[in-house]
Amino acid sequence: MQQIHFHFYDRSPLLKERTQLKQFIKALFIKEKAALKSLAYIFCSDEYLLQINKDFLKHDFYTDVITFDLSSSKKEIEGEVYLSVDRIKDNAKNMGVSFTEELHRVIFHGALHLCGYKDKTKADGAIMRTKEDHYLGRYFK
Repeated sequence: MQQIHFHFYDRSPLLKERTQLKQFIKALFIKEKAALKSLAYIFCSDEYLLQINKDFLKHDFYTDVITFDLSSSKKEIEGEVYLSVDRIKDNAKNMGVSFTEELHRVIFHGALHLCGYKDKTKADGAIMRTKEDHYLGRYFK
């Protein structure tokens, strides 16, 4: 049974039509041929996500999203996606897009990581961006 949950740690962004969004994320996993078991999105502050970045990844810098694959087998995906609402707001402003668009881009980005997409190299990053754009276009059509 697929479970998607939204948790609000110390930030609560306006997230409309949550049921529709959950259904879309489930469809994303199906389209990417990945079996989803459970997924938790945790919305938080820059400071909270910075501490996670330091504690778990040994990185001392702000980021908009960190994805943890908690799957116990390759057959079913379980994960957590931490999103810094502060960083997403700043990135949206810097890129000249709406907060809503950037928030959804990062939500889909976390899901795509769990589907196996990477973004550390320029080539992988370009593929990830193309996938994000594809799903944003489908979601906001």
